[in-house]
Amino acid sequence: MKSGNRIKHTFRLPPDISRQLAEFAIRKRATQASIVEAAIASFLSPDGSERMEAAVTRRLDRLTKQNERLEFQIEVTNEALALFVRFWLTANPPLPESAMAAAQAQGRERYEGFVEALARKLENGKGVFEEMGRKGR
Repeated sequence: MKSGNRIKHTFRLPPDISRQLAEFAIRKRATQASIVEAAIASFLSPDGSERMEAAVTRRLDRLTKQNERLEFQIEVTNEALALFVRFWLTANPPLPESAMAAAQAQGRERYEGFVEALARKLENGKGVFEEMGRKGR
């Protein structure tokens, strides 16, 4: 900055700070005025910690929104599962002992088919809600 563009200020410093300023200026091969100017500019500008806090706050806000979506999706999943189990238990009477072995074998086969279908669905990357044209909340 040109010297014509500067305004003179007079202020007093405690002896220990004045000594530190002089020693720092010698070590850095800079003028005391340039060090004071840089220190004041740094003090008056948005602080790095304030910028960091703002960035962390934005990130926390994003994480909070993601967490809220996950909570909603888990709630829907839990309710759907509970409703299915209630319906299934209500609609399906217990089997007689004589039909139990065949039903268990068929159940294992159907479960394996379910797991394979689930694996394909997960590999595809497209969930049931997306197929229906809906996204979680």
